[in-house]
Amino acid sequence: MRYKTRNILLLAVIGCVMPSIAIAQTTDGLKIGVVNVGRLLQESPQAQTAREALEDEFAPRRREIVAMQTALEEKNAVIQKNLEVMGAEERENAQRDLRNDERAIARAQNEFREDLDLRNNEAIGGVQQGVFREIAAYADGAGFDLILADGIVYASNRIDITQAVLDRLKATNPDGGNASQ
Repeated sequence: MRYKTRNILLLAVIGCVMPSIAIAQTTDGLKIGVVNVGRLLQESPQAQTAREALEDEFAPRRREIVAMQTALEEKNAVIQKNLEVMGAEERENAQRDLRNDERAIARAQNEFREDLDLRNNEAIGGVQQGVFREIAAYADGAGFDLILADGIVYASNRIDITQAVLDRLKATNPDGGNASQ
């Protein structure tokens, strides 16, 4: 009875120890790196160029909406000032015009937001593809077996390759031009 219990206990210990020995042996020589993709997308010159291009592309529409809002405020001020001297029908027409203008501005703002979001997603997608290509090129050139990105709870600075990849992105695009898209 003691012999069987001892053997079962020995087998259990061996069963628990062997997988960790196997893992230690398979990770020996494995080169792992960690990269902060969010930081690369925020700080890379390609991302900055994409943001500036979007700002330039949408600035006229933004100014147009601001002008519409200013005109509405001025129109409202005039109507409020003259409200007492207006007839009932004139007052109703003025208030209807204000509501129509408010709706037009709301539509313009919604269209603007939708178009901006769509173009922003396209631009981010392009920059992201370039960043991923650069990560892969760096990892391949530096002999990495595995690069981890999102979902990392902790990584030492020793295996963080974010700055090295960011330096490569800056080197491929030193003037802020959008070379990797």
